[in-house]
Amino acid sequence: MIDAIRKNAVTLAAFAVITTGLTAVVNSVTKPTVAHQTQLQQKALLDQVVPPEIYDNNIQQACYQVTDAALGNDKPHALYVARKGEQLVAAALETTAPDGYSGAIQMLVGADFHGKVLGVRVVEHHETPGLGDKIELRISNWINSFSGKVVHGPDDKAFAVKKDGGDFDQFTGATITPRAVVNATKRATLLIETLPAKLDSLPECGETP
Repeated sequence: MIDAIRKNAVTLAAFAVITTGLTAVVNSVTKPTVAHQTQLQQKALLDQVVPPEIYDNNIQQACYQVTDAALGNDKPHALYVARKGEQLVAAALETTAPDGYSGAIQMLVGADFHGKVLGVRVVEHHETPGLGDKIELRISNWINSFSGKVVHGPDDKAFAVKKDGGDFDQFTGATITPRAVVNATKRATLLIETLPAKLDSLPECGETP
């Protein structure tokens, strides 16, 4: 009996070692591919909010961390800066709409430094299917209504949903979600305007803020 138990224990140990080794090998082999695919997906998303034809730098490498209450929480948010030659032309900024109907909505806002929105994408949300999920591009084109719009200061009443006197459509049966996205876009765009003067003081991505 003892010999049988010992034999089973050795077999299980050997199996565990082999499995762990195989997992490590597979992880080592696939890690560069996964990292490459992640970079491609990130670049594709950035291209949707900052047109690639307006800049010539590596926007993914020009990454800084911004911590500001205007971004919906006290966490660092990534800022990707676009340059044409030595001139700053635009930026993409991660932001959070904390007041979605079903919780926080994670977004990426692209804008120039004069209040003009270049593009907006929702990257994560928990809004109600068939109602609030129209903020997703795959569901509707509503999110494209931001492109080309200009925020004329913090008191710009036009940069709001129509129910609040603004220019943006709300959804039938769902006003809270689009209102949250519109307001978050406005706050992020206004913040982007102020960032060129602060850029030298911002930590780069990967650094400890």
